[in-house]
Amino acid sequence: MARFVLDNREETLRWGAALGAHLQPGDVVALVGDLGVGKTTLTQAISRGLGVTVPVTSPTFTLIHEYPGRIPLFHFDPYRLERPEDAADLGLEEYFERGGVVVVEWADKVLALLPPERLTLTLEIVGDGTPEALDEDAPRRVRVEATGERYRALVQELAALPEWQARREREGAAP
Repeated sequence: MARFVLDNREETLRWGAALGAHLQPGDVVALVGDLGVGKTTLTQAISRGLGVTVPVTSPTFTLIHEYPGRIPLFHFDPYRLERPEDAADLGLEEYFERGGVVVVEWADKVLALLPPERLTLTLEIVGDGTPEALDEDAPRRVRVEATGERYRALVQELAALPEWQARREREGAAP
C-alpha cells in the first residue's frame, strides 16, 4: 500500500492523468471516500490519461456513463442504489469484459461485485473539518491498494513517475 498527498485540484488532475495514461483495457479502479472528497475529479483526471476528450460528469443519476478514448472509460456510480444486487441487475459485471477501463465511485457499496484483482483508491480530505478544509482545492490524501500482480506492477511503474514521486507521503508522516 502507498499513500500520496495531493496539495490541490491541479495536482490531483496531474496525478490522476498519469494513472490514466498507464491503465490498460480491462483494468478496474475502485474509488472510496466520503461525499465531496474528489472521486469525480479524480475520474476526470483518469479520463484525460485515457484520451477521453469529452467532459466527464458524475453518473449519480444515470448510474453509468461511457466515454470513448484511447481506451473506453466506463464510469459507474452506485451511490443511489439500495443494494449491491441492484448494480448486478444493471449489468455492472458485463462492463469488466468490454475491454475498457472501469472506474467505480462509491465502490464500497458494491465490493462483492468487483473483481478481486483491482486498484482501490481511498480518498480523504486533509484538514480540520473547517469550511476552508472542505474546499475543492483543499489537499487530499490517497491510499492506493493494489490487489493482484497486474496492479502491484502498475503501482511500481507509476511510483517512478515524477507526478507520483513528488506526492508520495513519507513513512512516519501523520495518518
